[in-house]
Amino acid sequence: MMISKKLDDLLLPMRSRMIMFIAGCSQRGVDIVVICTRRDHEAQAALYACGRTLPGPVKTNAKPNSSMHEFGLAVDFVPVKDGKAEWEVFSSGDLSKDWEIVKEEAEKAGLEWAGNWKTFKEYDHVQYTGGLTLAQIQNGEIPV
Repeated sequence: MMISKKLDDLLLPMRSRMIMFIAGCSQRGVDIVVICTRRDHEAQAALYACGRTLPGPVKTNAKPNSSMHEFGLAVDFVPVKDGKAEWEVFSSGDLSKDWEIVKEEAEKAGLEWAGNWKTFKEYDHVQYTGGLTLAQIQNGEIPV
């Protein structure tokens, strides 16, 4: 089972956008700690089993071979301010200042921020598909 935290394990279009995202957040006083870049199908299967065939809450809706992490096109992260991980996304019902920065910088870098998803929002997840569908990516097409 392989789970990576290395930006070098991302495809170049995603890696370059992540570098831009991390730098933009840093310039605005928010550091980004990478939790996961790429994972293999076995790791994705184990994650998908959580809350289904394994105990605990559901952690992902992406079945094996359907997560952008498996293709080097996604990153899970946490913003860090003053050395403290900022897991709390909301403050007084709105995005906290640090998460607002995360959202803005992800969008500036051309990343899809999963906090904008209609269902199963993943605030700590960004990805890049370049407009390609999952089927195209599964068939080996690489976004530019």
